[in-house]
Amino acid sequence: MNIVEVNHLKKYYGKHRGVEDVDFRIEEGEIFGFIGPNGAGKSTTIRCALSLIFPTEGNIQIFGLDSVKDKVEIARHVGYLPSEVAYYENMKVKDLLEYSMSFYGKTDQKRLKELTDRMDLDITRKIDDLSLGNKKKVGIVQGLLHKPRLIILDEPTSGLDPLMQQRFFDLIGEENKRGATVLFSSHILSEVKRLSHRIALIKEGRIEDMDQIAALQSNHYKNVQLSADADVLDMFETSAMIEVKQRFTDQLIFRYRGEINLLLRELAQFDIHNLSMEDPTLEELFMDYYGGNHHAGA
Repeated sequence: MNIVEVNHLKKYYGKHRGVEDVDFRIEEGEIFGFIGPNGAGKSTTIRCALSLIFPTEGNIQIFGLDSVKDKVEIARHVGYLPSEVAYYENMKVKDLLEYSMSFYGKTDQKRLKELTDRMDLDITRKIDDLSLGNKKKVGIVQGLLHKPRLIILDEPTSGLDPLMQQRFFDLIGEENKRGATVLFSSHILSEVKRLSHRIALIKEGRIEDMDQIAALQSNHYKNVQLSADADVLDMFETSAMIEVKQRFTDQLIFRYRGEINLLLRELAQFDIHNLSMEDPTLEELFMDYYGGNHHAGA
């Protein structure tokens, strides 16, 4: 079952592009990573899904309901952490969180204590006395209090120190095991890779081909370091099968696309001093996409 269906979403702000024909699905129980640089359209897509803004064209369904017509019913089952949180600053954290819980018709003090303890959050303090990191903790707790079916996180770790980031990742993992579906938006690739079952890349308001990431990480795409005599390296340096990264007198560093056995058979004909191969990191793939260097079929 698809928990989220984004169907050919377009959003313009006057003549300015927000997103252009965004289309993807998120299955129940999935952690779906949504990655792209700032301004790519991640937050615009999320705000349309929550009916905080309305699409120019296309539609979004959540739990099989229309995101605009059924926004009140959808909101009962969604936990949302925006990239920037803003609160009534004169309220105490405890009062704010209990007020938030009241929207769902109940106040679960056990759940409140469990989450605030996990995030090391002092609920007796006033909002305006909190640091950016502690305000982000309030947002995390607020978004999870009602045990939502769908958790939407927009740049969730900004302001959190490394310890709190780890606790946050653990907490989201536990909520996912409980059955919650997660949409996790970030421009930090390592975060998305750490949590997500699938990843979509958004660039200039459009979703890139999601199958490309899996293809690029397969055995048909490798980073290679080859040490050999200069004449051997000269031959390989001109091969159409490789993309040279660095060349030294006795070492060639390149990216290889193709069947690994073909490369190994070719290398077996020569005196090779040393050879290492590894999969490209998602960080490298990310730079390829956003640097405009990715190749057709790569």
